[in-house]
Formats: sequence, structure tokens, C-alpha cells
Amino acid sequence: MTTELKSTTRTDGMVWIPDGTFLMGSDRHYPEEAPTHKVAVKGFWIETHTVTNTEFKRFVEATGHVTLAERPANAEDYPGADPAMLAPSSVVFRKTPGPVDMGNPYNWWTYQRGADWRHPRGPGSSLQGLWKHPVVHVAFEDAEAYAKWAGRELPTEAEWEYAARGGLEGAEYTWGNDFSPGGKLMANSWQGEFPWQNLLQDGYEGTAPVGSFPPNGYGLYDMAGNVWEWTTDWYQEHDKIIKSCCTLDNPRGGQAEGSYDPRTPEVRIPRRVMKGGSHLCAPNYCHRYRPAARMAQPIDTATCHLGFRCIVRKEPAHP
Repeated sequence: MTTELKSTTRTDGMVWIPDGTFLMGSDRHYPEEAPTHKVAVKGFWIETHTVTNTEFKRFVEATGHVTLAERPANAEDYPGADPAMLAPSSVVFRKTPGPVDMGNPYNWWTYQRGADWRHPRGPGSSLQGLWKHPVVHVAFEDAEAYAKWAGRELPTEAEWEYAARGGLEGAEYTWGNDFSPGGKLMANSWQGEFPWQNLLQDGYEGTAPVGSFPPNGYGLYDMAGNVWEWTTDWYQEHDKIIKSCCTLDNPRGGQAEGSYDPRTPEVRIPRRVMKGGSHLCAPNYCHRYRPAARMAQPIDTATCHLGFRCIVRKEPAHP
């Protein structure tokens, strides 16, 4: 397997986000988003859309990379686990036939053997018709490997949120405060009662081709909905940020050991922050297609609604 990098760092397919200061987080929604705090971010290039299946395929063909979901899990990392759960697998959403207990996510999530980026809906599925859709079933290490190969990096949570806001300070959504201005849907999300009734008003049952909805003020597509996106920050609650009353300069999140899920102290898998929401976000369950929204994602877990986009931290070339 070769890990040779591309010889040059290119910024085609990217836009420049200038230095700036913004209010990060939200005091009006989920507790992990609060408190709002002032953050300063240095300028960077960011891809206009998430990495697609076509782009990821090019990387795999060039490097021979095998994703985490395509490899059996290490039994030593999961003492006492059912051996069947250690087979190459990934997390797949299954729509339910009717209303279910919303307190039990296992009613709609399944750990599917044979699900991976090539087979996004599980064994027997393929990428036919999905080449312009965002790649999914990529764990953090897969996204990081792609970024390194491309001569790029993954964004921090602050960089991602600053870019997602598109220059709109404090706006509810990446496009403003009205969810559907003039009745127009602005992102790929769930319409209806999750997880059983999808009204498909936006025209998509699952992921949509990148760029299917209007861009934000910076020209970035799908910074809300479609798929969640990896960031490099280790997860921590915003209220644990040191000196949250002051402007934070290019923050990098918490520490790996502080990111473990307190609900399962026996599981020592660190978690990164993912941003943006997905096509599975619905008002009755997950109102997270907003720039301030954030969730913790274990680095060993890939899913059918999580992808990524890359950045480059360097000044733009001047004519």
C-alpha cells in the first residue's frame, strides 16, 4: 500500500474564508451548544462541498487505503464483545414501519455487517447513481488519511462553524433565520415524523448530490443537512472552555481523555466533534441542521450519514 502524497497542495474547488471573529455556539437550543462565546479564526481555504464518492474512490485507487468499516475490529479494544460484532461493519439507518420509542435509538440504527463506503446501504447495495453524493461510512482515520493524501487537513470545530455561518452573525441557519424562506427548502433534512414518516418534500430519501441546495454567503454547499461532517476537535462541553468570557484565538477543542462518553465509563473510545446535521435531522427528533449544532462521535464509528470536507491553512496567492 502506498501512502505517497500528492506533489502539490492545490486549492481548486475551495474558497478563501478571511480572518474573523464570531459568536460560536447557541444559548437557545441544546445544552452542549451553550454558552455562546467569542472566537477569533485565522483565514483558511475550505472545500465548497463535502468529499464525494468519486473523489474518495480516486484516493482509494491511488493509495490502496482500506477503511475502518472494511476491516475486522480488534477484539482487544472491545473486551467481552460478541465476535459477530467484530466483523467488518458500519452503522446504517433503517426506517421503522410506524412510531417507536424515541428514547431508544436502536429502534432505527443497526450495526450492519458488510456496510461500507462502497456499499452504503449494506450488502448488495452499490454506488450506482451515487458518485456525486458525499462519501459516507468513513471513520475519522479515513477522513484524516484522505486529507493527508490530498495535501489538506480537516477543520477544527471553530473553523467549520465560522465557515458555515457564511458571514451571518448569530443567524439560526446557514442562510438566515427562516427555515424555509418563501416556502423553499434550503437543506436536505427529514420532513415528517422521524423515524417512520418521511414526506420527501425536499425530493430526497437519503443523501443528495453535493450542491443540490443553495450555497451560504461564502459559496459553501450543504453546511446544513445532507451529512454530518468530521472536525478535529476532541469533544468537550462548551461550558468547560477555559476563559469562555474572553475571545478564544483559533481554539482546538478539549483533550482526548476528556472526550469519553460519561454514560459508558467502561468504553475508552475518544470522541471528536461532528457538525452540520444530516438528512435524518427532523424537528421532532434532531433540530441540528444549524451551524451551532454539535454532537460527539466516537472515532472508531462510521455511519451512513457522516462524511467530511477539507481545508488548507495558507494565504491565498496574490496576482
